[in-house]
Amino acid sequence: MSQLKRVFCVFSLCIFQYTFAQDIHWSQFNDNPIFQNPANSGNFKGDYRFISNYRNQWKSVTIPFSTINFTADFKTEKIKKLGVGIVMFNDGSGDGKFKTIEIQSNFAYKFNLTKDEKQILRAGINIGLNHRQVNYNLLSFDNQYNGINYDPTLPTNEIYTSQKNTNLSIGLGATYEYLIDEKQKISAGIGFYNLNRPNQGFYNEIVPRDIRTCAFFKWNKKLNYDWNLLPSLQINLQGKYREIVIGSSLKYTLIEKPKEYRAIYFGAWFRNRDAFYLSCGVDYQNWFVGLSYDINVSKLIPASNFRGGFEIAVRYILFRFKPQNITHRICPDYI
Repeated sequence: MSQLKRVFCVFSLCIFQYTFAQDIHWSQFNDNPIFQNPANSGNFKGDYRFISNYRNQWKSVTIPFSTINFTADFKTEKIKKLGVGIVMFNDGSGDGKFKTIEIQSNFAYKFNLTKDEKQILRAGINIGLNHRQVNYNLLSFDNQYNGINYDPTLPTNEIYTSQKNTNLSIGLGATYEYLIDEKQKISAGIGFYNLNRPNQGFYNEIVPRDIRTCAFFKWNKKLNYDWNLLPSLQINLQGKYREIVIGSSLKYTLIEKPKEYRAIYFGAWFRNRDAFYLSCGVDYQNWFVGLSYDINVSKLIPASNFRGGFEIAVRYILFRFKPQNITHRICPDYI
């Protein structure tokens, strides 16, 4: 087996183990709010919110991570303080076509801590169905090395009990918002996922999925009529893995009128021991499009050549048509 093929085989197995152990993550976490915390469901101005995210990572090294996500959430008409959300994503990576498909449902309820609604607490629950599968026939093993070169026709001598696994996951979350004044607003939240520790193993033994804890903090500071500063922090903890993302965006409002709105965003972020990335975005009426690109700074630099992942987020908010109530004055009979 050539040295290059050995490197790719080892890296593929590392990719498989990495994806097997961790939930997916996003660079544009602020543009995927109901994946971040179930309590964010229904927390927006409007009636229906649709968001789609796509991420492609480590394309320069081997078969890349490719993740696509779709979420939809809305506020119920009968219960005004109840928000409902749906999350669907498909993640694939590695030579073994390791794939994760998940469908989640979120339910959130709003509690006003003050009469003027300057302080709000939201609580949410997440229930998901997770399906994972891998194609072992596409992987390479040492037993397929005949002493001279690699022979894919040789048996692997590996015995697998299953290539698929489906299970149920449960999560909880809470968020807090504080409107300090007309120019400042802070929000923070914490969520706990995989609380029931579902089995994710492909063998006879049980491999519990680690509980993931996700905490975030955001601050919206209006600098003047046109500029807003939007720093934020997100922390993900799952098993032995630690992810800390910190950074900020600047928002410049181009035009803001009752039926006309445009704004642009620029941001810089850092993910500990992994990547530095830049982001940009644009608001146009009810639409938002955001782009980001990771610049790898981890130990993978020799293989990645500093290249990391590309990500795009698209959001659309729909408002229900609300007909105006027109009061007709009745003319008196004597006219």
